[in-house]
Amino acid sequence: MFAIWGTVGTGLTVLWFTWDMPNPSVAVTQTRRPAIRLLDPAGHLVARFGDVSGNVVLPGQLPSYVPAAFIAIEDRRFAKHGAFDGQGIFRALVSDILHRRVVQGGSTLTQQVAKTLFLGNQRTWRRKVQEAFLALWLWHHYSRREILGIYLNRVYLGEGAYGVDAAARLYFNRSASRLTLAQAAILAGLPKAPSALNPLVNSQAAANRATQVLDAMVSTGVISSGRAREAMTQLADAASPVSRTSWFALWTMQHEAASIPEGEDVSFTTTMNPGLQTAAQAALDAAIVEHGAQYHVSQGAIVVLEADSGAVRALVGGVGNREGYNRAVLARRQTGSAIKPVVWLAGLMAGMPADSMVLDAPLNLHGYRPHDYEHVYRGAVSLTQALADSMNTAAIRILLRAGGPRRVIAVARSLGLDDHFPKDATMALGTGAVGVLQLAGAYAAFFNGGRRVTPYGVTAINGVPVPVVPPEPAVPAENARAVARMMRAVVTSGTGKAAFIPGIYTAGKTGTTQDYRDGWFVGYAKGDIIAVWLGNDDNSPGKDLLGGTLPAQIFKAVAQAL
Repeated sequence: MFAIWGTVGTGLTVLWFTWDMPNPSVAVTQTRRPAIRLLDPAGHLVARFGDVSGNVVLPGQLPSYVPAAFIAIEDRRFAKHGAFDGQGIFRALVSDILHRRVVQGGSTLTQQVAKTLFLGNQRTWRRKVQEAFLALWLWHHYSRREILGIYLNRVYLGEGAYGVDAAARLYFNRSASRLTLAQAAILAGLPKAPSALNPLVNSQAAANRATQVLDAMVSTGVISSGRAREAMTQLADAASPVSRTSWFALWTMQHEAASIPEGEDVSFTTTMNPGLQTAAQAALDAAIVEHGAQYHVSQGAIVVLEADSGAVRALVGGVGNREGYNRAVLARRQTGSAIKPVVWLAGLMAGMPADSMVLDAPLNLHGYRPHDYEHVYRGAVSLTQALADSMNTAAIRILLRAGGPRRVIAVARSLGLDDHFPKDATMALGTGAVGVLQLAGAYAAFFNGGRRVTPYGVTAINGVPVPVVPPEPAVPAENARAVARMMRAVVTSGTGKAAFIPGIYTAGKTGTTQDYRDGWFVGYAKGDIIAVWLGNDDNSPGKDLLGGTLPAQIFKAVAQAL
């Protein structure tokens, strides 16, 4: 009787542990998430989303130290035990009892394969029992070497990379068969905490963990201490990431979401220049770190696009977290005097000669009394000087001579600035709000002969060219070029002298809003438009944040990287 009830009890216990256990024969062939790859114009990988696609590799196809590194750190007794390691289980059991929860695994590679293929990462006793049943199933159906092969091809190594070949391509831009010892040690250190230890997240943590792997390989006799020391000297370089998710990549993913075939891998050929993207991000980050407190500013955005085509070559949406609010695309900020080239253009289109004079003097428009930053009036000045020194009363007089704010807004619309503008004289001083990407696109017309460009970032999907909106005539070429020449004076003798670069033709316009809430510099260098905005997300005031200070300095740094 006791035997019967014991059998029933055992059966019920097993049933409770295994009733929802996955079918192992099906799970072995599970699919991955689609991979989305972003390439630069030369076809080099610049970003990736989804699961990384790698080749299936057998242990014998790899340098011997690659599987040895994983065995040394994850299951050094792999060659001596079966599906389970009694010593490891006892050690883990003692630790779990002391902590009264599951804190340490005694898992063998076979058990890790069971967990990776069939189960999640929950640390519960029920999951451990299921893992044991599945490990026995694996041990019964596969040889030791086959289990090692499954492990090397299915182990999760962070950033969507499953298997050593996928991870090698992601982190080191090479196949697993070409891994160095230092690189192999980095990969072998990832299963412990793939999201925290991978080189794209924390290169120093990846190198530190790899040191532990190399020490384990020495202690198991796989490599000599001398070879380990040599590999350790290479860890800093090996752990340096080949690429990192950028604001440009995130913008592309958001903009092209509708073009991604459901459930299929896809490659986008983009207009991004990886070196320029890195330089622009570094310029913004360094400026905020070094001078943010001085100017009471914490954020910014940069866009670099080709003046002739609108192809976006770099896009930086902020400082810090690169998966958050993309200020280059989504933010709408007042332009300050950065809108004045549009006002000047409207004046020329209304018949004002480029060499005409305009009055810089006190002005009273129904109680509205604008003034210049320095509260000094120059009298009659040329249009060039008025733009170079960003004279406010002259700007409003030009707006009025152009036919009023509605006419100027119409010109802005023709250049691609389709956000809301106030229909009063303050429009000439930049009280309207626009996006950084928008304003960069609008400035292109001044330097490409008056053609409107539509900014774009993708040229092909899976190698098939995609249509882009070609530049189209928007304003008279002679008027656009005349304003461009005036903007040259901004950097040679006006408010944007910080953007002057000896030997490089630069031109542009500064912009500053009330209480220094926004600082702009938008200009031209080497065929590209560079738009820089600085401010705070909560629209709090800055301190002396003129467009000709930090924004112009950032413009200069990016222009020198072109």
